[in-house]
Amino acid sequence: MALFDRLKDQAKNLQQQAQGGRGTTTGGAGHGGSHGGSRGGSRAQLVGVLKTQLGSLKTELKSGAYRDASMAMCALVAAADGHVDAAEIQQMESLILGNEVLQNFPPEQLRTRFHKHVDQLTRNFPQGKTEALQEIAKAAKKPTEARAVIQTGIVIAGADGHFSQAEQSILREACATLGLQPAEFQL
Repeated sequence: MALFDRLKDQAKNLQQQAQGGRGTTTGGAGHGGSHGGSRGGSRAQLVGVLKTQLGSLKTELKSGAYRDASMAMCALVAAADGHVDAAEIQQMESLILGNEVLQNFPPEQLRTRFHKHVDQLTRNFPQGKTEALQEIAKAAKKPTEARAVIQTGIVIAGADGHFSQAEQSILREACATLGLQPAEFQL
């Protein structure tokens, strides 16, 4: 737990530095079609810090609950805007298989779970979203894993340099499902 606390403090310090160096931002994620606007740099830094934190927790993140919740989270991020096309699925799958922590699991397990959720979200988004959030909720029993699921979602969502309002909304819902404060993750 001490390692996680130290990493969390590092992320908080980076967040404060990024906010201090950006001049005046109007807190939160902004409004009106912005793609991150002036917070884009701090978002990229946050994604980098979270990726490092996840890497340092690799040996702790080997449970089936983390694997399944992370794949549900990735599917929700992919479908956040209400649809998923083949190119997006292929890009997301590449990000998943290239993720250092997710390499703890056999690629076929990851693909199967990811595609199961994407298929459910594509057929019936509200029902698929409910099922994905139920899968995510299973990680709530272990705070380190719960935070790692959100961090994984943020890293995957931010990998393309674009962090949409829909993705942020999905991540905030996942935080609520896991009993975490979205502000902890700058959401």
